[in-house]
Amino acid sequence: MASVVARGKSWKEHNRLHKEQRKKWREERLIKKVKKEESENLAEEIKKSNESEKILTKNVSTVSIAVPGSILDNAQSPELRTYLAGQIARAACIYKVDEVIVFDDMGEVLEEEKKKLRHDEIFGEVRVGCLQLARILQYLECPQYLRKYFFPLHKDLQYAGVLNPLDAPHHLRQQDESVFREGIVTNKPTKVGRGSQVNVGLLNDVTIDKVLASGLRVTVKIPAEQKNPKKLKGIVVPPSMPRAHTGTYWGYSVRIANNLTQVITNSPYKEGYDLTIGTSDKGTSADHVASNSLAYNHVLIVFGGLTGLEAALEADPLLNEDDPSLLFDKYLNVCPEQGSRTIRTEEAILISLSELRNKLLPKNPPLANPQLQNDPQAAGNNLVPRKKMKTENPTVHSSDSSDSSD
Repeated sequence: MASVVARGKSWKEHNRLHKEQRKKWREERLIKKVKKEESENLAEEIKKSNESEKILTKNVSTVSIAVPGSILDNAQSPELRTYLAGQIARAACIYKVDEVIVFDDMGEVLEEEKKKLRHDEIFGEVRVGCLQLARILQYLECPQYLRKYFFPLHKDLQYAGVLNPLDAPHHLRQQDESVFREGIVTNKPTKVGRGSQVNVGLLNDVTIDKVLASGLRVTVKIPAEQKNPKKLKGIVVPPSMPRAHTGTYWGYSVRIANNLTQVITNSPYKEGYDLTIGTSDKGTSADHVASNSLAYNHVLIVFGGLTGLEAALEADPLLNEDDPSLLFDKYLNVCPEQGSRTIRTEEAILISLSELRNKLLPKNPPLANPQLQNDPQAAGNNLVPRKKMKTENPTVHSSDSSDSSD
């Protein structure tokens, strides 16, 4: 009798354990199913993103400006050199410039001038003024939460505290909600089959769809309506996609050119610049240019230094022309009948971009629907406050007291 009771208890215990195991298996299958659905949804989002990327970023019109690095040599102190570079960055951001080219307009470096050169890992042997201007431009374009990763302490950024912040749309605060964010790939270990972790300025890192080397700056698209805000998933996209997809300005890239020839020929765009504009007080008055008459896909606007574009042309060993107007499609005087004998380059940039704004006509604007361009919420609810919860290849950083005001 006792053995029968014991056998009955053992069967009850066996059934109980079996039911618990079956319940556990069902929960595991459900979790796997949910994860599979999330992966499929993410894959579908990636597919849609890639398709829209091909459509929207194929031929977006861009604006590039070229500025001589020698303009910093005219500043009276290191603080004013820094502030002058900041003025260039502000002008580029205000008028939504896509590319800033810093070029050397001083010609070949003589033996006694070797001390004026500085070696950089990315740009090589470059004049001090060109390198400092490029570095400050990159520093200001980089979102604040990424600067400590890309910009270690450097002499060129010693007075970064005097710089006015750009306050560009991609300089997002933690409480801002955006479909796109700039981030840096972290060195956190990831599980097999999962992408890298990216710091995008939120409390929690975002898991992307690719495994990338740590230290890279990437643009991440974060699909909306994700269930777990602590485990966000994102998609790596080209830096040009946010502007093409939403019409939101997404900063500028910086490159250095050794002369005027490299400014024009080393274009990052496959088809090159289809409209080049030189600025000079010796050019044709911009008043004679009709509104919306300068159609372009990629426009390049070149500014001269203290001695103008004529000196830059003379210093270029690859050019035999004496007349700079022959280099450009348009050679314009954007401020005819000026009161001062000279217009400083930082002033010329603001004047030129303001004067040309209504004369330039992009062949492929970022958005086909102008309503989206004027309405951030219609363009994907791009900047909406929410509850609180790093040349493209910049290489240097300094503490910036202006961060608190940006």
